[in-house]
Amino acid sequence: MHFATEFWLTRLCFQRALGLIYLIAFLTAANQFIPLLGERGLQPVRRLLRHVRFRHAPSLFWINCSDRFITATIWCGIAFSVFATSGWSESFGLAVSMSTWALLWIIYLSLVNVGQTFYGFGWETMLAETGFLAIFLGSSNTRPPTAIMWLTVWVLFRTMFGAGMIKMRADPCWRDLTCLFYHYETQPLPNPLSWYLHHSPRWMHKTGVLFTHFAQLVVPWFYFAPAPICYWAGALTILFQITLILSGNLSWLNYITIMLCIPCFDDRLLGRLISIPHSVPKKMTLPHEIAVIGLVALVLYLSIRPARNLFSRRQLMNASFEPLHLVNTYGAFGAVTRQRLEVVIKGTDAEFPDASPEWREYEFKGKPGDVQRRPCIVSPYHWRLDWQMWFAAMSPPEFHPWIFILVQKLLEGEKRILSLLAHNPFPNAPPKYIRADWYQYRFTKPGEHAWWTRTFVAEYFPPMTLHRAPDEGHRPSL
Repeated sequence: MHFATEFWLTRLCFQRALGLIYLIAFLTAANQFIPLLGERGLQPVRRLLRHVRFRHAPSLFWINCSDRFITATIWCGIAFSVFATSGWSESFGLAVSMSTWALLWIIYLSLVNVGQTFYGFGWETMLAETGFLAIFLGSSNTRPPTAIMWLTVWVLFRTMFGAGMIKMRADPCWRDLTCLFYHYETQPLPNPLSWYLHHSPRWMHKTGVLFTHFAQLVVPWFYFAPAPICYWAGALTILFQITLILSGNLSWLNYITIMLCIPCFDDRLLGRLISIPHSVPKKMTLPHEIAVIGLVALVLYLSIRPARNLFSRRQLMNASFEPLHLVNTYGAFGAVTRQRLEVVIKGTDAEFPDASPEWREYEFKGKPGDVQRRPCIVSPYHWRLDWQMWFAAMSPPEFHPWIFILVQKLLEGEKRILSLLAHNPFPNAPPKYIRADWYQYRFTKPGEHAWWTRTFVAEYFPPMTLHRAPDEGHRPSL
């Protein structure tokens, strides 16, 4: 990259890709936000707003946090995403373009800031940070601001280099090249190819770790180099992200990282691949230029702590330092679990939960359950409850209070929660008791007629049923 380069085509590709990622994020919210965070959700927004202040969690939902208002807001986000993805937002001038991207950012930031456990992932803040930069990119009839391209590459650098540094610090298996012995099996949501990769030769696993270190610790420094070096750096990063997409389901993390690579390619390269007649103004408008200068100054100031964090012995992973998530720190899989534990939730309609009743299992859409069921293919979509069940299996239920609310909703037969599951074993009436067990899951060996084998480890929580306490409504109890 250098300042004499044109980025009109780069901007076009970047905006279309970002609009598509926004669309995926809002469609995910349309299907899952209300069941998880609505008035009858597992972590209601209304309850959160009673305990925080606006300056700590700025959100549109301080105005109104009813299910109807939240749903309407999410569908506005979907509409603006389609508007941006289609390119119409760039066809009506600078004011419409900036307004569209600003509204997308405000709406999604509003979801992230009240999303609590279910929106605590690095790709949420990546989308918030990148979406804010997109406000200043300009419309198709304005000159692309090169400074914004550099700031986008700065996001890419922190994403990749931060992930590389946390690996070198956090888990010795990244240093002895053995992490991929476990990762394909123990990652949050394996896909069908994960099974085959898990059984690949060990030298391939070690080679994969070496390529990971190269892609995350060496390549990022060349994003800032002049062409064609930055082309190769961007291409290698895209190749690396494609391997991650093929090996598992990491929501839109890999897709947004690929999108962040687009500024590594200028119009001299993209013009050979895309032929769109256009003319570029010689200068930006004065208000646009002032806004970009102000943004650069703000990002440089806010980058001090994230930059220090990259080289800190106590490096934070996926952390924000201010509530607008304008400049964040990133990282992924600093530690790799050595065994896969799963929480299997079961119910019975028997009057007494002794050893004799038949316990029927609830099946989730993505996480392993039935050992015969093929692992899912879902990314860039995101099943939020399944991901949290993966985290819940790592520690006792007391560390995950939302899971007791989940039990309550299942005992009540809450339809919105049941819509997040793949199979409800009690279609006619909810069960009388629910329990959960801990199992260790392992990929089967070649030749076995299943995808998983599982071994009982311990009781996760004992049988629970509903009781009504005074003025409290139904609550699960032992």
